[in-house]
Amino acid sequence: MPTLEETALTLVLFIWILFVTSFVTRRIYNWMIGRGMAHHVAVYYNRKIIHVLAGAVAAIVVAYYLKSYLPVIVLVAVLAVGNYLPHKRGRLMYWYQVEDNMFEVHFVIMWGLIMGLGFYLGDVRLGLLPILFMSVGDGVTGFVRNMLYRRRTKSWWGNLAMALFCIPVGFLLYGFLGIVAGVAASLIERFEFGKIDDNITVPLVSFAFLKALPLMGVTI
Repeated sequence: MPTLEETALTLVLFIWILFVTSFVTRRIYNWMIGRGMAHHVAVYYNRKIIHVLAGAVAAIVVAYYLKSYLPVIVLVAVLAVGNYLPHKRGRLMYWYQVEDNMFEVHFVIMWGLIMGLGFYLGDVRLGLLPILFMSVGDGVTGFVRNMLYRRRTKSWWGNLAMALFCIPVGFLLYGFLGIVAGVAASLIERFEFGKIDDNITVPLVSFAFLKALPLMGVTI
């Protein structure tokens, strides 16, 4: 069972995420639009800002300060539903959501799944590292592509920027196995398979490398 302190910390995380998604990015959106930036460019920047300030920060706090995952399950469920309902009702949070996809919902669900697997398997790094790849690594990719192309697209320049983050962070958290996972995450991000976007493939592929290679006797 979670302690009172863990429950309180999870509530603080929830408030922080709401602050980022409902206030900070909305103000940033208004500032970017005021400077003449196109709507879709501002929205894409905001999506990546949320990746970092909400996804990565929450992952680090959960990995290193919580022992019980139960409050996090509730948090993830609330955030997933909270991001899905605006699509269902046709009342998008326009400063970071788009009509074309619900990839931010995928982000929340995969965040909860991968972090949960890390807790369940007794190694929070197994959850944390793929989430950092998805949050910060993919965030860096998005920033680079948005600056270069001013639209959501795929480019190897973005993947190179992602690798420059993922490889050293992978090594710091998981040694040379983390490097392999970082390379795999940086490569798979380049591809999407219909509705299976990089918010699904990046954490799944990197988690699979971290878990499967040692089981296959690969020690690097």
